[in-house]
Amino acid sequence: MSNYVSTSEIRAAFSSAMSEMYREEVPAYGTLMALVARVNDETLAQKPDLKERLSATDNLDRISEERHGAIRLGTAEELATMRRVFAVMGMSPVGYYDLSTAGVPVHSTAFRPVGNEALKRNPFRVFTSLLRLDLIPDEALRTKAARILEQRRIFTVGAIALTEKAERDGGLSKEDADRFVLEVLETFRWHDKANVDVDMYHRLHDAHRLIADVVSFRGPHINHLTPRTLDIDAVQALMPAYDIAPKAVVEGPPTRECPILLRQTSFKALEEAVSFPDGEGGWKTGSHTARFGEIEQRGIALTPKGRGLYDRLLDQTRKLVRPAADGSNAREYEAALDGTFGAFPDNWAQIRTEGLGYFSYSLTPKATGAEFGSVPDLETLIADGFVRFDPVVYEDFLPVSAAGIFQSNLGDGAQHEFVASPNQTRFEADLGASVLNEFDHYAAIEKASIEACLAAFSSRLLAG
Repeated sequence: MSNYVSTSEIRAAFSSAMSEMYREEVPAYGTLMALVARVNDETLAQKPDLKERLSATDNLDRISEERHGAIRLGTAEELATMRRVFAVMGMSPVGYYDLSTAGVPVHSTAFRPVGNEALKRNPFRVFTSLLRLDLIPDEALRTKAARILEQRRIFTVGAIALTEKAERDGGLSKEDADRFVLEVLETFRWHDKANVDVDMYHRLHDAHRLIADVVSFRGPHINHLTPRTLDIDAVQALMPAYDIAPKAVVEGPPTRECPILLRQTSFKALEEAVSFPDGEGGWKTGSHTARFGEIEQRGIALTPKGRGLYDRLLDQTRKLVRPAADGSNAREYEAALDGTFGAFPDNWAQIRTEGLGYFSYSLTPKATGAEFGSVPDLETLIADGFVRFDPVVYEDFLPVSAAGIFQSNLGDGAQHEFVASPNQTRFEADLGASVLNEFDHYAAIEKASIEACLAAFSSRLLAG
């Protein structure tokens, strides 16, 4: 109905409200946003080609809107309800991530918009993890944690009611949408009172800091928001001047002329005062480490062939030097990363011709009014300057990088080991839906852009 607001409008409002709330809760986030804005402005001034490409693909304005959040859930019911809530905002589950291979007892998906217009309107995404209690070896602790999680309700009555209304009616009015944003925001708000006593907290903490973070509080709280930068190395170098201590190593691929996939850095999680019930109706003061600041730089989405090469090179690097949690071998790791990734082409034309990345194709100004006796093939149109190709931005995540951020910012120097046990079937059953395959999605974007270009020339032939 015409009086319903769009899902993108609801998503944009929620993203803005979340950013404002997090800025109030974690002042360093506001400092980080100011730093990223400065670096982005300077980068665009220094790289006119980059600015032109972003403008040509209608991606320039969205840079300032780029941010993702992360949240950790405890039960299948919480995950399934979160899927329904995000659907009201036009966000779908994309990809399956098993982090057990990197010593983090969760598996995850990313809720995000998938349509091109929706991404341009607001590209907000939330990396959403579900705790794997089955990976906790202590059976008694597993049982107790499950019981604690079953007793909590992380969504307000209003949030559930408005989600059901949106599902029933096919949308929300402006008034209802505004209420929906405020109600859902409560799920992501920080809670400084634990729902377990200090002894149970330490038992959970000793099993894994992330387990304590998920189980010990009545709500999951957003643990970081992430602005997008065009030069993560510049941000990393400038963070100390802004009184922000960066993590030692930027996660992901090394510095490149043609960015690929995703690079991330962050500042250490805050040690924050919390209160634990003392069993006598009072509270006992303690602390908890959970929330931090993160920055990302996004590159091109890689094809299965390109991703296979990336994964092999990263594995090769980590066999040479495995980055220490305390950053003590950061320089050695970065040198190994640079050396190993010399095997990955670093110009757009070669990446395209070798089938390593996805590209979006569009007509150039030269194509206006051009006439042909027959429709040339795509390569001829590119060579003659009638069609251009631009990298498709990678909108998703990397399991090893996510785990590296988790481990670094939980302040955990210990290396936890869990048996690698990806279980997408179980995750999707808990989610109540299948996750979208990212490779199929990017391939469809590329294919549609090629077909649109060829159709434009075909229509001219028919008209002639």
